[in-house]
Amino acid sequence: MIVDPVELTMALIREDSVTPNSGGAIALIERVLEDNGFTCTRVDRNGIPNLYARSGGHGPVLGFNGHLDVVPPGDAEAWTSPPFAADIRNGAIYGRGACDMKSGVAAFVAAVIECADTCPGSLVLTITGDEEGDGIDGTAAILDWMDTTGEAMDACIVGEPTCPTHMGEMIKIGRRGSLTARITANGQQGHAAYPQNARNPIHAMVDLLGRLTGIELDDGTDHFDHTTLQVTGFDTGNEANNVIPARCKSMVNIRFNDAHSGLSLTNWLNEEARKATDASGVRFDLDITVSGESFLTPPGPLTEIVQRAVEHETGRIPVLSTTGGTSDARFIKNHCPVVECGLVGATMHQTDERVEIDHIRQLAGIYTRIIKGYFA
Repeated sequence: MIVDPVELTMALIREDSVTPNSGGAIALIERVLEDNGFTCTRVDRNGIPNLYARSGGHGPVLGFNGHLDVVPPGDAEAWTSPPFAADIRNGAIYGRGACDMKSGVAAFVAAVIECADTCPGSLVLTITGDEEGDGIDGTAAILDWMDTTGEAMDACIVGEPTCPTHMGEMIKIGRRGSLTARITANGQQGHAAYPQNARNPIHAMVDLLGRLTGIELDDGTDHFDHTTLQVTGFDTGNEANNVIPARCKSMVNIRFNDAHSGLSLTNWLNEEARKATDASGVRFDLDITVSGESFLTPPGPLTEIVQRAVEHETGRIPVLSTTGGTSDARFIKNHCPVVECGLVGATMHQTDERVEIDHIRQLAGIYTRIIKGYFA
């Protein structure tokens, strides 16, 4: 049976699946795949719906990964049509998840169904309801289950939006790592008119943040942009203009390339905090979370297959990029080579998020060509 990726996209958008409540969208895809001969297994964890689907039982295994949870639509009145209505205007479908990434899932579902009967290997789909949220019970849960059951993929395509403005211009072969540090400066509260009787944590925090933001951690590497550190939060919890607060908090986020690791940056931050404590007498406490290490799928056979497929469908040879934020590819990279290839993401997470209908059909064609090229 031929599945229309455009109609499937619209059906998925009509499922209100704000993370983590994406069970209806997962169930819809499960029915479509089972109706077309795929063996489906639910791999839910901690209330998060996840789906593993497979066709074929021999030969190389090519996987596709995507998510069906979406971010909240925000003020629904600000949309020109309801965010879960999937209205069509001027050749585009409007709705939350239109480009991130219900259309990507619809496109690869249509492609695997088209190719399943003639594929000389196996096709696997890992579809989660926990990518926009914490991400710990989504793709990671499916991969944990695969490890325990002996399921595996030899390569995987993630259907996240990868093109900044034009269809076919970019694919992702890696991502920078991400580290968040929540920093607390513990001083001594006092009257603003008598600073000699207090220890101002704000001054100490500003000095520390100045040190951190003033250091160039690197100049970039062969496949990655330079590492960046951004201050993303600052709070004293103090509304009194004549009180030096006892503590203040800040938050920094580091996007790091393969010149660093989460551990090396954690050690660096702790050492900088120690120096700041020695200089100010203010004690710093750090709570550091590494949500993903940097990774790279080196240019080679897999990236070439994807590039050829994209060029054939769009006329563009996509740039191999490692820009942007994190994705679930950070989990998959520990299991097999992974490349991200998807739509234009210019409106993702925005009011009036939308996807061009022609782009959905192009993407389904790209995925079909990737499958045929991989098993050629």
